[in-house]
Amino acid sequence: MALFDRKGSSGDCKGQAEQDEAAAVFILESGATLKNAIIGPAQAEGVHCRGPCTIENVWWEDVCEDAATFKGSGPRYVRGGGAKEASDKIFQHNGEGWLHIDGFYANKFGKFYRSCGNCSQQFQRHVNITNFVGIQGVVMGVNQNYGDTATLSNYCLAKIGVICTRYEGCVKPCEAGEIGEGALAPYCVVNGQDWS
Repeated sequence: MALFDRKGSSGDCKGQAEQDEAAAVFILESGATLKNAIIGPAQAEGVHCRGPCTIENVWWEDVCEDAATFKGSGPRYVRGGGAKEASDKIFQHNGEGWLHIDGFYANKFGKFYRSCGNCSQQFQRHVNITNFVGIQGVVMGVNQNYGDTATLSNYCLAKIGVICTRYEGCVKPCEAGEIGEGALAPYCVVNGQDWS
């Protein structure tokens, strides 16, 4: 597998400074697949999907702001791969609809999955996470007021203080407020059961 990053360019990592898709290593158009790649530490935004896409066996060595951001509508799939050292988020879900994540490894992350808390246009979003290994971080963050759902099954977790955080999402300019932690069906479900 080849390594890709944005070293020495405008897309290089600038800490947690919010950047747009111009700083991404890969921009995937609707229907695109990114497969068998390593994304190095010198990058700000990783991957941006503009619509339905598949990310398969992609590894992030050191996540800067976000590993991948999902926009538009339609189903998206993440199959295999892994990421580490994500002080903020690994997967940022800005568009509407479903994200399916299967067989992913995550080590040291702020949030593994987050439905956008304050996008300029808000939607109902859904994530299904299966066969997941997670070490040290919050697994899921959803906007309860928009009817988001997150389901986790077949997992191995270590040093996970909170498995799911529920928020009151909003439209910019604002910041989403935390409602509570732990599951509350149907918003946060673990193996078909409420997590308490």
